[in-house]
Amino acid sequence: MIDAVATDSSSTSSNDKPRRTRRTRMTGAERRQQLLEIGRTLFAAKGFEGTSVEEIAAKAGVSKPVVYEHFGGKEGLYAVVVDREMRRLLDMVTSSLTAGHPRELCEQAAFALLDYIEEYTDGFRILVRDSPIPQSTGTFASLISDIATQVEDILGREFKSRGFDPKLAPLYAQALVGMVALTGQWWLDVRRPKKAEVAAHLVNLAWHGLDGLEQKPRLIGHRKN
Repeated sequence: MIDAVATDSSSTSSNDKPRRTRRTRMTGAERRQQLLEIGRTLFAAKGFEGTSVEEIAAKAGVSKPVVYEHFGGKEGLYAVVVDREMRRLLDMVTSSLTAGHPRELCEQAAFALLDYIEEYTDGFRILVRDSPIPQSTGTFASLISDIATQVEDILGREFKSRGFDPKLAPLYAQALVGMVALTGQWWLDVRRPKKAEVAAHLVNLAWHGLDGLEQKPRLIGHRKN
């Protein structure tokens, strides 16, 4: 039989032909997901310019036209990968902001970014590179700006309740989120100290400023790792 699952090597008939191993065909959705995962890994390791359609196709065990059929080329695949990662990071940060106390909100935002870096390292490596092509969801800088807007509303309410000028909330929001994002890029490679300690020190600086730093910063939220 031509679609048998293995070759019958015990046959003694000279007329018998080796039987082919049946290959399971992927659905269109499965193939698309496979190509996205392969592209994500290669773009993280080699960057956009260092990755070729030929390599993507070879890793997937398909021909180049299959990649073009699903994404229109390397640019299309890269755009989808970046858009997915940006949405994932934004969702993780915005959904984490659930506490009422501003200091714990800072902790939650720091943990969300560090969680993303830890769980989706390839994605973060792709995001922090300058994208060579326009993205429907913007750039990493615009993503950070979107997150800062979320923080801006929180800071605005806190400033108002403390008698500070709420018009300064956007400035402080950009400063806080930018500090966390840049620290995340550094932590991406060094991974020291541990995540909870990094979050504690980030919030220590954000909450107390240099003049009031705690020698051994603590976390006040329920998360400890």
